[in-house]
Amino acid sequence: MIVVAGEALIDLVPQGTGALAALRPALGGGPYNTAVALGRLGSPAAFCSRVSYDAFGTALLDRLRQTGVDVSPVQRGAEPTTLAVASVDADGSAAYSFYVQGTADRLFSVPAALPSGTRAVSFGTCSLVLEPGASAYEELLRETAARGVFTALDPNIRAGLIPDPDAYRARFKSWLPSVSLLKLSAEDAEWLGGSPREWLAAGPAAVVVTRGGAGMTAYTRDGGEYAVAGERVAVVDTIGAGDTVNAALLHGLAVRDALSEEAVSGLGAEGWAGLLGFAARAAAVTCSRAGAEPPYAHEIAA
Repeated sequence: MIVVAGEALIDLVPQGTGALAALRPALGGGPYNTAVALGRLGSPAAFCSRVSYDAFGTALLDRLRQTGVDVSPVQRGAEPTTLAVASVDADGSAAYSFYVQGTADRLFSVPAALPSGTRAVSFGTCSLVLEPGASAYEELLRETAARGVFTALDPNIRAGLIPDPDAYRARFKSWLPSVSLLKLSAEDAEWLGGSPREWLAAGPAAVVVTRGGAGMTAYTRDGGEYAVAGERVAVVDTIGAGDTVNAALLHGLAVRDALSEEAVSGLGAEGWAGLLGFAARAAAVTCSRAGAEPPYAHEIAA
């Protein structure tokens, strides 16, 4: 079981150009997309969050169930669902503005227990920014790591939600001793400052940096550096691409029985080439269609 902890929200995606283009609601949120992608790839997965009782919240949970994701760890609340208004550039890149005041996912509390058989827990995005939930997710991260469970982190920076960048950067560094696998985009890496080698020295067994169409690179504690090129694809938009990479990395590690820091450290060149290549192919499928629509296992070669 791979547990994904973090927010579920509604992306409002423009259906044309201009500030007043019609907006289409789409189910989203970085952790939510990761959970859906894990389910579609065939990994036993669970989602750990707080979700509204409103119609959007019901739709979010329905999709998880349809994808085979266990929603038993989900907390419910009467507060509204978070909204994210997307804007998509000509090259398919997405940016967001958020409506988060008083929403359900901000009131997440630390669960008494995670599902039995939990082998890994993935964290990231807005859930580690918006209080009071951010502190609860942080506590869960530290508790999970202390029990020896494999942890993954994708900070997935949304700068508009971070009132004090320097405080957040310091907080990010404080998480690293509790992180097994750090995955982040080149843009996030630049915003955070530092380097993969500095982050590795603080805790993670591996750091994976994604560079969009240019591919991705894994850095390991033993000095290893393994890169793959991006898959050529006609990009519709990039919504959910990074979340798909998260899921593909975790799924790939699970099928290799490598959800431990020791196993990650021992993957070697061949192992990393296969794992990163699989993640690149999965992300390319997501980029080839509108919205966060990650691939099913049959759509990509293992």
